Order: sequence, then structure tokens, then C-alpha cells
Amino acid sequence: MDAITTPAARRATLYRMVMPGHTCPWGLKALDLLKRKGFAVDDRPLRTREETEALKAKLGVKTTPQIFIGDERVGGYDDLRRRLGLHVAAPGETSYSPVIALFAMTAAMALAASAAVEGTPLTIRAGEWFIAFSMCVLALLKLQDVGKFSAMFLNYDLLAKRWVPYASLYPFLEGLAGVLMVWGGAKWLSVPIALTIGSIGALSVFKAVYVDKRELKCACVGGSSNVPLGFVSLTENVMMVAMAIWMMRGMA
Repeated sequence: MDAITTPAARRATLYRMVMPGHTCPWGLKALDLLKRKGFAVDDRPLRTREETEALKAKLGVKTTPQIFIGDERVGGYDDLRRRLGLHVAAPGETSYSPVIALFAMTAAMALAASAAVEGTPLTIRAGEWFIAFSMCVLALLKLQDVGKFSAMFLNYDLLAKRWVPYASLYPFLEGLAGVLMVWGGAKWLSVPIALTIGSIGALSVFKAVYVDKRELKCACVGGSSNVPLGFVSLTENVMMVAMAIWMMRGMA
């Protein structure tokens, strides 16, 4: 169905920047979304900075892309998503997506490692590796920006509040314990680290969330996340404690 016979409600006009040194990613997203939703799109690329500024001045807007459906201006990419009934995250909105993605990936890694080493994915070692891999990835996320992580961590961790350097040491300790647990050696070091930081962490989260009733962002996946402090961080710490206790069985 071409633009002449398509109903106005299913026709869209898209103005987006397509310049030699820059193609607007939001314009590409808008073009893809409109096509997937069945719109006949009149794609009008803005090839120069002058064209872009002229369009913004004409429409009285500050950004591109600009989308029209029929003769009605919808606005930019987020406005288009709202118009189509799709979710647009609000600034600072909490989300569990980073944690779900992380644990799904580490679980898949653990199953794959078990299949490669043990010949089957469903083994006790797969469970051990899942926790160890999760600790390593969680530490990696924290280590991307130790300063941001430590600032969030100091909001609730009981030990860090009393000894500030611990907030910066924590991701290194978690990563070290995770790597050693993947290896399965040096239990004399990995077990005390995991048991100590996991126990302190669990007590800190429980006090902050369930006793003091504070609403905080979790530092568990780094300092830039919007994961709410609570069940996820408590689970992270309980997993470390459980892994440490499990590994003690071979130390006697």
C-alpha cells in the first residue's frame, strides 16, 4: 500500500539527521519503529547542520528527530513511543532488568562450563560456578567506577560507614573471592573473604531496608544502576555466605 492510498492515520513523516559525520541513532530507531508498526514513512533526512537548525527554528523545537503522523506533530523518539503505547523510562526509574540480565548470563555460562567439563549442564559444579561467575561479574560492574559504587555503598553498609576505605576495597575482595571460587583452590582465602563481606553485606541491607525502612538504590551492579536496594542485594550477599559455607566442607 503506497502513501497515496494509505490512510492518513498510518502515514508518518520523519525528519532526522543523516550527515557525513553523524547519523542520529534516535532517528534510526524511530524509522525502524514506525516501519515495524506498519506506517508508510516519508523519510526526510537532514543532510547539513543548516537544514537541521532551520527545521528546529521552523517547528520551535530544540532536538531532532521530529515525527509527524498524518499532519500532527508527535515529537521525538520518546514521544513516538508514548504515542504508540510503549513504555518510556522516567528519569531515575527503578528497574530490575540489569540484574535479570546478569544472572541469566552467569547461569548460562555456568551450565555451558559444566557441559564442557562434566559432560552435562546439570551438576553441582554448575551451581558453584553460577555463584562464582555472578560474584566476578558483579565485581566487574562495581570496578567500572569504584568512586560511584563506594558513594552508594556508604549509604547503607555498616562496616564502610565506620571504615570508609572498605567501600573501595569491597569490589576487589568480591572479585578475588569469585575468581578463587571458580578455580576451587585457595579456600583458606576465598572462604573467609566471602563469609565476611557477605555476612556484613546481608546485615547492612536487612537493617537499611527492613528495619530502618529506607528507600535506596542498590550498589550491587555498580554505581550507575537504578536497581532498588532490597531483595537483590540481600540475595547477592546470602549467595556469597552460602557458597563460603558450602566450600568449608572440604577444608577440614
